[in-house]
Amino acid sequence: MKKRFFLIIIFLVFPFIIYSQTNENTEKLDKPSRDMAKEEIIWQELKTPDLINIWKKATEALDKDDYQTAAQLYEKVLVKSPKFDAAMRRLGSSYLSLGKRKEALELLEQAVKEKSSPENLISLAQALAFSGENQQTPNKDLSRAFSLAQQAERKYTGNDPSYTLLVAQLAFNLENNYFLCESSRKLIDKHSDLMPSHYFMAICSFTKADWVNAKKEIRKAQELGLEAKEVERILALINEATSVSVGNTNNLGFSSYFYYAIYLVIAWIAGLVLLFILGKVFSRLNLQFIETADPNLAASPKELSLRKYYRMLINISSIYYYLSMPVVMFLVITIVGSILYFFLWIGTIPIKLFLFIALAGLMTVIAMVRSFFIKIDSNDPGRELKQDEAPKLWELTREVAKTLGTRPIDEIRVTPGTDIAVYEKGSFREKSQDKAKRVLILGIGILNGFDLNAFRAVLAHEYGHFSNRDTAGGDIALRVRQDMTKFVVAIALNGQAVWWNIAYLFLQVYDFIFRRISFGATRLQEVLADRIAALNYSPQAFETGLRHVIRCEVEFSHLANQEIDNALATKRSLSNLYDLKATLDSEQDLNEQVNKIIAEKTSEDDTHPSPIDRFRYISRINSKIVEPSNTTVWELFADREAITKEMSTLVELNTVGTTYLTELKEVEK
Repeated sequence: MKKRFFLIIIFLVFPFIIYSQTNENTEKLDKPSRDMAKEEIIWQELKTPDLINIWKKATEALDKDDYQTAAQLYEKVLVKSPKFDAAMRRLGSSYLSLGKRKEALELLEQAVKEKSSPENLISLAQALAFSGENQQTPNKDLSRAFSLAQQAERKYTGNDPSYTLLVAQLAFNLENNYFLCESSRKLIDKHSDLMPSHYFMAICSFTKADWVNAKKEIRKAQELGLEAKEVERILALINEATSVSVGNTNNLGFSSYFYYAIYLVIAWIAGLVLLFILGKVFSRLNLQFIETADPNLAASPKELSLRKYYRMLINISSIYYYLSMPVVMFLVITIVGSILYFFLWIGTIPIKLFLFIALAGLMTVIAMVRSFFIKIDSNDPGRELKQDEAPKLWELTREVAKTLGTRPIDEIRVTPGTDIAVYEKGSFREKSQDKAKRVLILGIGILNGFDLNAFRAVLAHEYGHFSNRDTAGGDIALRVRQDMTKFVVAIALNGQAVWWNIAYLFLQVYDFIFRRISFGATRLQEVLADRIAALNYSPQAFETGLRHVIRCEVEFSHLANQEIDNALATKRSLSNLYDLKATLDSEQDLNEQVNKIIAEKTSEDDTHPSPIDRFRYISRINSKIVEPSNTTVWELFADREAITKEMSTLVELNTVGTTYLTELKEVEK
């Protein structure tokens, strides 16, 4: 209401601002000077000396405000030249000044019909918009005048500001802020020396709540002729609307908060760029330190420092994700609000698009909020392996822990797959004090033919993560990864996972940055854990073990999928997946896949260095050679057949479901 009141008051204070800056096109108001080049063109159209003399006398009378004489003389010209649009225009302007508005409009309409020149169009527009009577011009007349003024401005090719001034004035009267600001920018660009240019720009700034620029433009208008008394009245209205006292520069109202918000967003983007740059720098330092470090040390001083700073960077980038959420929400609301305000500003509201944008913004914000409350059930993988099921395996884990000088694992969990990893269970305090429960995940898909010494070296690698305290932290990074996943799922479920959604775009960018940082840290952890394994159990044993794991991952996946497909096709139960053998036909393909995986180059999207790089890093380690043993890992278990059948059944349940499996058993009986 304050803004609208301000505009009404300004209109009353300064209603006919454009009239102070007109030229020959406004006819009755062009007293300062005539464009004689245009006058000569008119004389040539009149042709006869008598008519030219009458025309000159009529124009002199018009310039002296003798509208009665001017009208009488222009009438004579029009009698002898009834199709002459210039005579219609000037006679209409004279009638308008004499108060004969009806007759004036008829003549000006006829002039436009005869020739839709810029001069005729703007004269009719002015006559419709400003009747000279003490009454408000009807909106329909203002709207038509606005349309005519726009046509006149488009057709005009000279440098007369009155065309743009009239468009600005009428846009102002119609409260069409879009064209008001558009015209104001044109006036500032081409006629910055005119007072009305800055006056209209001040109003434009006010409609945008840019109080700082509004004050600046009004002051500039004062310098160019706007009366000081009126300037103070306008400034008082601005100050009232913004709750800012005159002369107080400590509180600049809404515009200041807007600029602060812009600065905040710029600083936030700069933070994202800085995180990306730091991730790249750390990645290069990572490679440099690994290549130049003494491999016979578990970790060089530079590597220890880099690992420390990596943890700090991961924690900072994790916290930055949560700090980014309010900024992203602000951007979503601001962008949606700006688009909706733009439609209101131009006076055209496409209802369907309007509702779609509003709904999309609302659903995105809701998805952001919901992502913090969605719970993810985190169950331990596989099932616990009791000590009596593999007593020798448990003994081996304690032996390796003793060799490395660290605590042994507290739990082994077997899974049907080919994974082997470690993690810690417990509170943050327990992990930081090295009192958390240590867990080994062991996929039995890698155990067939696994040489005991090679397995011991791979197990030492996993213990290396415990020794280096890799599993003691990282909770916040894991939480960020989970929250990002929940966020993208929530957005996708709402149908907002599209390229133009600022929140979805942020997730893509931040995921890219976070992966660069966190994956660089894990690659360093893997190299240091490899080094511990190779130092204690020889590079040859570790390489043999890693090659075996890679081979099993490829082979077991191939054989298991093949068996599942065949079983489903023939409607039979699965065979024991861990007794399957590759055929000679598939052996070559499997070897090619394994060799391809081993030879791949390390990329920044890898959590582990490529196998070929890992082998190269440990090849420089001086360690005793450990010969392959005649014992395999399965010999450490009490009952291999029972475990493999159990895991095969588990795969079958997960693949075909309980109901289908029950029906299948009935058919087989």
